[in-house]
Amino acid sequence: MSAWLIGLPLIVGAALLAPFAARRWRRGVVVLTVIGALLLVGAVGLLLVAATAGPASAAATAAAAGTAGTGATTGALIGAGIAVAGSCIGAGIAVAYTGAAALAIMSERPELFGRAMVIVGLAEGIAIYGLVVGIILIGKA
Repeated sequence: MSAWLIGLPLIVGAALLAPFAARRWRRGVVVLTVIGALLLVGAVGLLLVAATAGPASAAATAAAAGTAGTGATTGALIGAGIAVAGSCIGAGIAVAYTGAAALAIMSERPELFGRAMVIVGLAEGIAIYGLVVGIILIGKA
């Protein structure tokens, strides 16, 4: 919790400073690169703070919330997140390629609209499958 309290004002401040710096100085790219490097250092610092926080703090938080964070529950939830994230990324890549190809073919032969949209819809189904797997995993947690 303390890592977020430290990091959130830094992230908001950098986000507000970046457009101002790009307009104000001629070397806006250099300034934005420095701001990006500072944000990277801050993110690594937050990661180290979060990584060094022992499991006792997580157990105390779970005890205060009234839940017992078992390893199996945590694993199921992480697995659900990975399933949904991976399927959405895969669907995005698939829709990008199939959508571009569908638009290209429809510009030459508009009568193929139905077939092209079926292919794009099949690519989007990947995300739905990942969502279903995530819901099943959360149900077992």
